[in-house]
Amino acid sequence: MSTLIQKSCRPLDKGTPPLSNDKIVELLKEIHQDWQHQPNPPELQRIFKFRNYYQTIGFVNALAWIAHQEDHHPELEVSYNRCVVHYSTHSIGGISENDFICASKIDRLMNNAL
Repeated sequence: MSTLIQKSCRPLDKGTPPLSNDKIVELLKEIHQDWQHQPNPPELQRIFKFRNYYQTIGFVNALAWIAHQEDHHPELEVSYNRCVVHYSTHSIGGISENDFICASKIDRLMNNAL
């Protein structure tokens, strides 16, 4: 079981190194298999599909609450029945543990919704 869900995001200063590829591969095992590591630009990405616009926007609103609580905000692509979530830690120019923490919280949100 992942311990990411129990953690909270923390501020990272410029100059903090992004996670290594080995660490990213290790942490990917702790989140839903649909999360993908995109190397260029470095980010975590997952596509969520819904039945309709209402469900999509409900998801976006719940995700916004998580982002606000963690003070870590993803880039979103929102359409009628789809939302693509992109996590990257811009202050360090790569992927951090914060990205994985938020991904795990979105995974929990989706598990609770099913």
